[in-house]
Amino acid sequence: MTLFTLLLVLAWERLFKLGEHWQLDHRLEVIFKRLHRVSLGQTLGMALVWMLVVWGVLWLAKGLFFGVVVLLLWIVIASLCVGAGIARKHYRAYLKAARQGDADACDQMAEELALIHGLPVDCSKEERLCELQNALLWINYRYYLAPLFWFVVCGAYGPIALSGYAFLRAYQTWLARHHSPLERSQSGVDFLLHWLDWVPVRLAGIAYSLLGHGERALPAWFASLADSHTPQYQVLTRLAQFSLAREPHKDPLQTPKAAVLLARKVTLIILVVVALLTIYGKLV
Repeated sequence: MTLFTLLLVLAWERLFKLGEHWQLDHRLEVIFKRLHRVSLGQTLGMALVWMLVVWGVLWLAKGLFFGVVVLLLWIVIASLCVGAGIARKHYRAYLKAARQGDADACDQMAEELALIHGLPVDCSKEERLCELQNALLWINYRYYLAPLFWFVVCGAYGPIALSGYAFLRAYQTWLARHHSPLERSQSGVDFLLHWLDWVPVRLAGIAYSLLGHGERALPAWFASLADSHTPQYQVLTRLAQFSLAREPHKDPLQTPKAAVLLARKVTLIILVVVALLTIYGKLV
């Protein structure tokens, strides 16, 4: 059921999910707007309560109509948590502005795409485009690779784990857009996601390493296994840049496209691996 749900959700997302209507981040804004203070305990409590609610709904639906209701709930939950509809919309707006030579619109969309970690200000054009690539790679990880990991690894509890991860991701995005860096730090959401991302970042990193300069990327990947302090964003993007470093970071149109193409290749590779492991597990 996990593989079927994933394939269906990814196909739906690719064809129809453009914007924030089917995105959990948008649906949770009603809750986040009511918060007047932030703390690690509050963040952890909200995530656990949200996961408990999802578990309760799935438990109540268990056995109804021969499991059809549970399957539909899996699909709905995965549809809300997997996919970056609004980010895809911003990315298309960026490409349109780049084609038209609208520098102000490009900068505006680039800042939106790099909302979580930001873009450097006093730097060269090449460095700024490189960081835009990193932001796009991180979006792909946050909205596709990491959700896929939690959905698959947790098995029957996949929708619950996926919901919890998506809740923290949505809260981090909300804080980055509406609150100061100090308040975001006090919320502890970055701390929680840092540890939740440790394993999936390294699994995604090995795929980027194999697609890049293996003689340089693989030693960096092995070094990351003993590194618990470097932000996961830097770990992932550093490995991915081994593949992207072959192309100059000069064209505002082709540079981000190269990052998106690489991210799609890695996503497809990981999805194929998951499918083969699932089929092998069923056969064995």
